[in-house]
Amino acid sequence: MRKPATFAALEKLGRVRLSKHFVFRDFLHSEIASFHGIANIPDDPDLAIAAGTRLATDLIDPLVETFGPITIRSAYRAPAVNAFGNAHGLNCARNEASHANHIWDRRDAQGRMGACACIQIPWFADQYERGRDWRDLAWWIHDHLPYSEQFYFPIRAALNLTWREDPDRRIASYIAPRGVLLRRGEEPAETSARRRARHTDFPPFRGIRYP
Repeated sequence: MRKPATFAALEKLGRVRLSKHFVFRDFLHSEIASFHGIANIPDDPDLAIAAGTRLATDLIDPLVETFGPITIRSAYRAPAVNAFGNAHGLNCARNEASHANHIWDRRDAQGRMGACACIQIPWFADQYERGRDWRDLAWWIHDHLPYSEQFYFPIRAALNLTWREDPDRRIASYIAPRGVLLRRGEEPAETSARRRARHTDFPPFRGIRYP
């Protein structure tokens, strides 16, 4: 598929089904792009679709089916959008670090395909705002989903959730205890029994059933 050059082509791309619950349009919104008038359109739609399909199918659909609706804060970013955000201090990493992350249509330096979305899970965010530990969710995701990276932020426990080929299995946070909770290749510091104890009250995995 070529980069959309017309409104009709962009509309067609937006309708591409990535998973049971999501189409490409669900991941295209960017406040940076909207406010500053920068087109948030992939240069390589086929790669973006392939990476986004794995993100949506392997990671985000199971979250929806377990916890109910989620909020997508920021997902796909065109290189021009991400570069503008980085240059103007709008919480975007440099482009090279964002390949196979928020920039879905570029492979990373290791040649891996990947995609990232910044999401909030209202079911958990409400509890977090009443004092719940963000690590309860981090370890639940670690024990249930094939993520590459989780990175947490203080506002409503939003997290960057990344799918990537040859996943890093890394967890980090800007919430106390701030820093890296798990590095690539490490074993969790907490035992599986202790991790399970953190989320015994979570809904059953894929607990919501749809017709």
